[in-house]
Amino acid sequence: VILPNPVMYSFTESIMLGLAAALANGLGGAVIVRKDWDGRYLRYFIALGSGFMLSTSLLEMLPESIRLSGERAPLLLLAGYFIVHFFEHTVTTHFHFGEETHREEYARPHRVYSVLFGLIIHTFFDGIAIASGFLVSEWLGWVIFLAVILHKVPEGFTASSVMLAGGRSKKVAWLASAALGAATIVGVLTVTMFTRSLAAALPLSAGVTLYVAASDLIPEVNREPGVRVALFVFLGVGLFLGLQQLFH
Repeated sequence: VILPNPVMYSFTESIMLGLAAALANGLGGAVIVRKDWDGRYLRYFIALGSGFMLSTSLLEMLPESIRLSGERAPLLLLAGYFIVHFFEHTVTTHFHFGEETHREEYARPHRVYSVLFGLIIHTFFDGIAIASGFLVSEWLGWVIFLAVILHKVPEGFTASSVMLAGGRSKKVAWLASAALGAATIVGVLTVTMFTRSLAAALPLSAGVTLYVAASDLIPEVNREPGVRVALFVFLGVGLFLGLQQLFH
């Protein structure tokens, strides 16, 4: 009996799930282009995803990063955190997850594409996170995939919304969300081709995951009045802890 190579198996899984995450970006773009959506569902997705992502980065990705990289892990995590901050909120104009209604902010083309570029950097690290997780263990790969997929639809939605706010066509808006999906796949392929980068890739992507959850998604939850949406953050944490107890 010839047993499958576990490394090749992890590559196959990470590539397939990277494709699934990319399709979720496209779905988010299609939702805003078609305009057949209910904004409440997007807000709940963002809240659920923020709790799950925070738990994944702090309770799974960080401990594994320390095991792999030792004392370098916290520094690499911090670097990942500020890489996203630099590209999403320093190089680019300010933006937020969800539908963009401030069209005057995107009158200049470079502002529209700077936002897209910032999101592409972040989605590239989504792919790195998925592939790195599967190289460590099947459990970590799957839990990172779930953390990624929970914010993929809002992510694609945001990219397309910014394009529409900048006066671009519906086709260009949807292509913007597709570009995010392509960047995710490139991130997966990068790690699968350079497996020796795992010791740096996992803590860097942990920092990116932490940034997206704490600095991109949680502020969107805090904008919402009442407690219902905020409770979904705790539901996301509870979902993670439940899966951890059942499968890890």
